[in-house]
Amino acid sequence: MESLYLLIPLSLVLVFVIGAIFWWATRSGQFDDMQGPAYRILMDDDNPNGEAEESPSSHTKEHSPD
Repeated sequence: MESLYLLIPLSLVLVFVIGAIFWWATRSGQFDDMQGPAYRILMDDDNPNGEAEESPSSHTKEHSPD
């Protein structure tokens, strides 16, 4: 029975902390776009023709050792 004197205030503090974190997350825009990241994975930038795009590093000349 004496443990309730500790557990009830501790649980109330925990509920307050969880509520404050949830309030902060909603106010800072953490839940604004829930679908966008899921679809962003599927929308890739691959070339449908199978041709690889040339990278800027492929235009550099190779220097032969003297």
